[in-house]
Amino acid sequence: MRMRQQQKTVDYLSRNQGETPSLWREEAEWRRDNAAWLRYSQHIAVLLLSYMKKENLTQQGMADRLHCTQQYVSKILKRKENLTLEMIANIEQALNIQLINL
Repeated sequence: MRMRQQQKTVDYLSRNQGETPSLWREEAEWRRDNAAWLRYSQHIAVLLLSYMKKENLTQQGMADRLHCTQQYVSKILKRKENLTLEMIANIEQALNIQLINL
């Protein structure tokens, strides 16, 4: 009985898979390989989201303050951007906040 259910599941998944192959394995490996800087990136994203809430800012409003694009702010908040020390310093200066403490 259990084997029949497993086969039904495999058949269902085979019939309903998309044409584009899944990239879940590559994404999981990327997150594993980049875990160190992603932790810092998450911390910065949370601080920036708190700042945005306090200042009642949208991503576009934040972009205006940082002199960058809304898309770049989105990447920072989604932890898709590996920020340089220069960019972190620029953000701290533009917003008058501290993101990292050395």
